[in-house]
Amino acid sequence: MKLIVKVFPEITIKSRPVRMRFIRQLAKNIRSVLRDLDPAVVVSGVWDNLELQTKVTDTKILAGITERLSCVPGIQHFLQVAEYPLGDFDDVVAKCKLHFGDLLPGKIFSVRCKRAGKHTFSSVDVERYVGSQLRQQCGAAGISLKAPEIEVRMEIRDQRLFVIHSQHDSIGGFPLGALEQTLVLMSGGYDSTVAAYQIMRRGLMSHFCFFNLGGRAHELGVMEVAHFLWKKYGSSQRVLFVSVPFEEVLGEILGKVDDSHMGVVLKRMMLRAASRIADRLEIDALVTGEAISQVSSQTLPNLSVIDSVTDKLVLRPLITSHKQDIIDEAVQIGTAEFARHMPEYCGVISVNPKTSAKRNRVEYEEKQFDMAVFERALEKARLVAIDRVIDELGEDIQVEEVREALSGQVVIDIRHPDAQEDQPLTLPGIEIQALPFYALNSRFKELDYTRQYLLYCDKGVMSRLHAHHLLSEGHANVRVYRPS
Repeated sequence: MKLIVKVFPEITIKSRPVRMRFIRQLAKNIRSVLRDLDPAVVVSGVWDNLELQTKVTDTKILAGITERLSCVPGIQHFLQVAEYPLGDFDDVVAKCKLHFGDLLPGKIFSVRCKRAGKHTFSSVDVERYVGSQLRQQCGAAGISLKAPEIEVRMEIRDQRLFVIHSQHDSIGGFPLGALEQTLVLMSGGYDSTVAAYQIMRRGLMSHFCFFNLGGRAHELGVMEVAHFLWKKYGSSQRVLFVSVPFEEVLGEILGKVDDSHMGVVLKRMMLRAASRIADRLEIDALVTGEAISQVSSQTLPNLSVIDSVTDKLVLRPLITSHKQDIIDEAVQIGTAEFARHMPEYCGVISVNPKTSAKRNRVEYEEKQFDMAVFERALEKARLVAIDRVIDELGEDIQVEEVREALSGQVVIDIRHPDAQEDQPLTLPGIEIQALPFYALNSRFKELDYTRQYLLYCDKGVMSRLHAHHLLSEGHANVRVYRPS
C-alpha cells in the first residue's frame, strides 16, 4: 500500500528550517506509531508531502495503519494511491481506466489533477483529455465538475503518476515533539480530557497530573482515560502520569478554611503542586480544562486569584467553550464514555461559594493551613511512564484467576467496544456479557449478586485491576478469566 501524507496547512507557511524540522518530526512520529504494525514501513520526504510505503497485505493490519494515521497530530489528510511512471496522455488514460473503468458506465464523473514539477502541459490539459477519453471508452453518462457521482483523481509529481483510490482525514495540528512540553491537570471528566486532546493536537507534548481526592476507583478511571488519550493521539512520544495523593490536603481545607473560599483554595493548592512538579520536569506551562463561569471557581476574579500562586503560564484551551460543545468534542475523540462513567469523588462543596474572591482574604484563609500536609502530598507523588501506568498499578494485586469458565458462570468482556467488535469472545455453553471497563464500576452493582462473574481482557491486567477494586468494594463474586 502506498500513501501520500498531506501535512497540516499551517506547517507549509513556516520558514524553511522550521518547516523541514516539523516534517522530519512528523515522519519520525509516523514510524514510531506504526512500528508494531509494520517494522519495515518506509516514510520519506522532507519538504512538501510525505510518502508512506508498506509491503503488508493483511487487511486488518492495513485498516489499523489507516486508523492510527487518522489520529496523528500534524497530518491534515492522507491519500491511498497507485504509483506509476509518467507516460503520455494515453498512458495516463489507460492507468485511470484500470482503476475506474468498471465504475464509470452510466455515471456522471469528473477528473481532478494536481501537478508539481516542470511539464509542457497543465493540470487542465490532463483533466480535459483524460475526461473526454474515459467518457468515450467507458460509456459514462456525462461529465460534471459541480456534482459528479464519481471523481477520478490523480497527482502528477515530476515524472511520477499517482492515481488516487481514497482520501482519509486526520486531526491536523503540529507534530508532537516539534514544540514544547506541558503538564495537563487531569480529573478525567469531559473538560480536562478535551483540553488535553486540544493541546496534544496543537503539537505540545502533554504529561498528565492527577490529584486524588480520596478514591481508588477515580484514580484508576483517570489512569485509563489518560492512557487512552496517549495511546490514540500521542503514542509517538513517551510522557509521564503523575498521581498526587490529595486526601489530606482536602481534609485540611475542609477543617480550617472558610466554607465560601474552599473551592478557590483547593484550586490554588493544586496549581501550587502542579507548578512544583513542572519545575522538576523542566516544564514551563500548565494546562487546565476550565471555562469561563462554568462553576463558581472559574469566574475571572477567581481565576486571577488562583493563578497568582504560580509563575507558570497557565493554558486554558476551553476558556470560552460552551459545555455542550465540550461534550460533543469528547464524543468525537472517544473520551465521553470515560467521563460519563467516571467515579464521583467528594469534592469541596461550598454552601455559598465566592464568585469574586479577594486575594488578601484567600491568603488569610491559607494561613490557617498546615503546609506540612501539602509537602507530604508532594513527597508521595508517583511519576510513572504512561505506557507502564496500567501494568505497574496491577503488579502487586492478587486476585484469583481461572483458566476455564464453568457452566453457570458469566464471563464479562471488559474490553473497549472496538476490541470486542474486532475480536469477539466466543465460549460455547458460557454466557458472555459485554460491559466495557469504563462502565464496569458503576454498573456492576446492577448485576445478579447470586452469580459468579469472571472478568476478561486481552492481557489480564485491566481485568485484574477492576476485579481487585470490586472485591475491595465488597463484591465477593468476582474472579479473572485468563484462558491459557
